[in-house]
Amino acid sequence: MKKLFTYASLILLASSIAACNKDIKEYNEDFPALQPAKVDATAGNWKPLVITSTEEFNLPAPEATSSAAYQKELDDLKALSSNLTSDQREIINYWKVGSVLRWNEIMRELVAKHNLPPYQNPDGTYPIPSAANPFSYPQFPFSNPPYAARAYAYVSAAQYDALVAAWHFKYKYNRQAPYKTASGITVSVPKSDLPSYPSEDAVVAGASFEIMKLLFPADIDYIKQKAEEEKQYRMLAGVNVASDVIAGDSLGRWVARKVVARAKTDGMGAAVGNATVWKKLEDDCIAKGETPWYSLEIPKRPPMLPVFGNVKPMMFAAADVASIRPPAPPATNSEIMKKEVAEVLDFTKNASRERMRIVNYWADGVGTYTPPGHWNAIATTEFVKNQYSEVRWARNYALLNASLMDAAIVCWNTKYYYFNARPCQLDGRIKTLTGVPNFPAYISGHSTFSGAAATILAFLVPSKAKDFEDMANEASMSRMYGGIHYRSDCSEGLITGQKVGNYAVERAKIDGAN
Repeated sequence: MKKLFTYASLILLASSIAACNKDIKEYNEDFPALQPAKVDATAGNWKPLVITSTEEFNLPAPEATSSAAYQKELDDLKALSSNLTSDQREIINYWKVGSVLRWNEIMRELVAKHNLPPYQNPDGTYPIPSAANPFSYPQFPFSNPPYAARAYAYVSAAQYDALVAAWHFKYKYNRQAPYKTASGITVSVPKSDLPSYPSEDAVVAGASFEIMKLLFPADIDYIKQKAEEEKQYRMLAGVNVASDVIAGDSLGRWVARKVVARAKTDGMGAAVGNATVWKKLEDDCIAKGETPWYSLEIPKRPPMLPVFGNVKPMMFAAADVASIRPPAPPATNSEIMKKEVAEVLDFTKNASRERMRIVNYWADGVGTYTPPGHWNAIATTEFVKNQYSEVRWARNYALLNASLMDAAIVCWNTKYYYFNARPCQLDGRIKTLTGVPNFPAYISGHSTFSGAAATILAFLVPSKAKDFEDMANEASMSRMYGGIHYRSDCSEGLITGQKVGNYAVERAKIDGAN
């Protein structure tokens, strides 16, 4: 068989990987081993998000299971899987709950690590993270909510498209798992009827590494370590031979490069804007007779990603953003706005224990995995109950995270289109119960994210639809209780998020997975 790339160390024992992964023993034991209720054999025909065809990549046919080369791989697998160290068993126990699930956890960890706004320079200016110098201060990226939403979306899209392609080739070549072709193999995870070539875990590992090194370049060593560990796990567990893993890694990387190409041209590079853009936003708002938003930080910090609203969406065309954008908020000098400001003041002056619980639970501020990450965590808790295949796990996350990215785009487009002041700017008596975000008020990001997430999750897990709706409403109200949003910010945010989520629902209805 033609070699796809050089990978000399696949059959080596995994002790070196385990040695640098002592933290793996911290894995979450609440999740059972992945044992899908069905293998989704037709998933190779599902509609991908970014790639146009699964046949774009010419994955060569594997060696016949009767060949000398394959028999040698079986002998190596028998030796490797039957003499496991305690560290190798820890690797298996970590990854056996599911590849897509674990990479989602890793993503949330990295987002939280990098969700730190840069501190000001001695001259009062603020440095901007640079992808060209990711290790210099401030370290790249600053994974604020829009950046995080986009990152979750691209990782999920790469994994999903790669797995759709993997399922296509699995059933095209139909190579049975090693334990179905030979005896004497110690298998440490639930067995499956899924064809083994290419390895689904290796596909996800390759795709995740390729896209995440773009998104989190300062963590490339850690990301590579986890990818190598996952590929080794498949052989330690006795479920893939080396050629299954090599093919999967190659396929995953190829698909991810297509996603990387999209990410590099989606407009994110211009999202920070510049001083001219920042000033024009404020001047335009004043020209309309409104009180503009301004940074409350000292020294004044530039607005967060004011041009993110022009980033290319996943589920609809950029030209559609304006039609999804909600109507203008109440004028700052209107009676409606006066009532909304008074309501926020009352919430902050009369905070109950239950409201404070809600504020804190949904805060998702600096050092957290952000509101999009919070909804990923909620989704994970529900997905794990349903015994999904890896490809369906990936599809569900892709739909969710594409919705969250698009919600961020429409929300940020709206925020900077209207440039609306925060409640504490209109009434100095309002003392917020959580930090004041460094961007305009209308519409509420939490509300928009939550409306989108609850809508697509209700479609994916209909038995929990009411629970998701209640969570979204609570997340939305948390921003009023905390004193940083008006009622119109929250109500219109929920409506806008639901509109965005419905695009994902409509796509899910025709992607072939139902």
